[in-house]
Order: sequence, then structure tokens, then C-alpha cells
Amino acid sequence: MPGVSDPFAVIAAERRALADLVESLDAEQLAVRSLCGAWSVQDVAAHLLVGPTASLREFGVAMLRARGRFEVANDLMVRNRRHLGPAELAALLREHAGSRFTPPTFDWHAPLSDLRIHRLDMTVPLGLEPGMTPEPWPDVLDFLLTPKARGAFVPGGRPPLALHATDVAWQGGEDRKSTRLNSSHRCISYAVFCLKKK
Repeated sequence: MPGVSDPFAVIAAERRALADLVESLDAEQLAVRSLCGAWSVQDVAAHLLVGPTASLREFGVAMLRARGRFEVANDLMVRNRRHLGPAELAALLREHAGSRFTPPTFDWHAPLSDLRIHRLDMTVPLGLEPGMTPEPWPDVLDFLLTPKARGAFVPGGRPPLALHATDVAWQGGEDRKSTRLNSSHRCISYAVFCLKKK
């Protein structure tokens, strides 16, 4: 199966599409609780700016305040951007669309997966179509099923299922209980990623 040929071009397009989405939302929609913990839709958009815009100093201070707990530091850096309105968030997403930031020890799969999954975190509770093209999903799905991604993205572990997408050529997972999940690429990605909430 061919992978994404120019991943950072795809990531840039994802950030620009996210900017369009954020810009289209009103204050009530932005305040809706997302599917990512206690964060609002606006908080999730702010989170997706942390990687491309946070300085080493900001990250270091956040880690010190969080006593080395990355998830707490991440939340602190989101709070630092909570004052940004939709126009500012959209402008920064466009300005930094071409960022090649990747978390330490990860490659481009991490920001691509983060953008795609968090877009679902934002659009599902709003009842909106995510408006994503299917082509990048196999790369995201393959990444989410790797041991490295399971540790960082899905610490709850994945279910013992053989996963089969119905709208892209992809399958993965394990069928230890002879249970199969046949669903769309979006549902499979979200089912795998939601395990982080366990």
C-alpha cells in the first residue's frame, strides 16, 4: 500500500483546513466540550498550535511547573493560548502550517495523527462532518497500531479486534477473540485513539 508521498505537505493542508474550520465556528460552538477530556473545542485548536509555536523556554517552564508530567505541561501550554480567539487561532494555524515540528523520538506520523484525530474530537460533538480526505488514514492507522504509538497515544491498549476499513484499503489489529470490527476509516481511527482515555 503506498504511503503519503509528501507528509509535511499533507500536514500543512490539514492545518489550513483546521484553520478554515475554526474560523467558521461561533462562540457557542467553540465552547462546546470536545471529545478530548475536559478540553473545549477551542482548547483542542489551541493544543494543535502548541507543537508548532511553543518555544523551548515555554516547554521547559511548563515541564518544571508540571514536575515532569508531560500531560500536565501540555495542559499548561494550552492554557497559555486560551486567550486566543478564533481569528487569531486560524491565523496562527495558517502561519505555521508548514512547521516540521515532531515530538521528540517521533516522526511526521505523530503530528499528522494528532491533527486528524483531534479534528474528530472537535467535529463529532458539534455534529459536523470532519471533511477529511481518506488517503492519509492508512498511514495514521498503521502508526496508531505500532508499539511506540500505543505507549504515547493509546496507553489503555487496543482492543483484541481485527480492524477492517470499508472505504480505504486497510486492515490491522489482532483477532484474538474472533471478533471483527468492520467500519469506516474514521470510526476505526477514533476507536483506537479513544483508548487513551481509559
